[in-house]
Amino acid sequence: MGLGSTAKKVQKIADVAEKVYSKLQDLREQIEAMRETVEETNDRVAELEAELEDQRAILDALAEKEGIDTSELDVEQR
Repeated sequence: MGLGSTAKKVQKIADVAEKVYSKLQDLREQIEAMRETVEETNDRVAELEAELEDQRAILDALAEKEGIDTSELDVEQR
């Protein structure tokens, strides 16, 4: 086996390693972006849940004022 053949193989391995490293970097960036999106979504969901809880409290207060028993209402989710 000549030196030229070995050099070609080493270069081929280096090229493959560079491509793998580049793909790993891309994946790392995608994962970080996804992590940020998930955190933002969690924050929005928490805000919406708090807002929904406030609205529920207002509706319960209005229902109580009007003499409506909300426990008897047919509600899909509560």
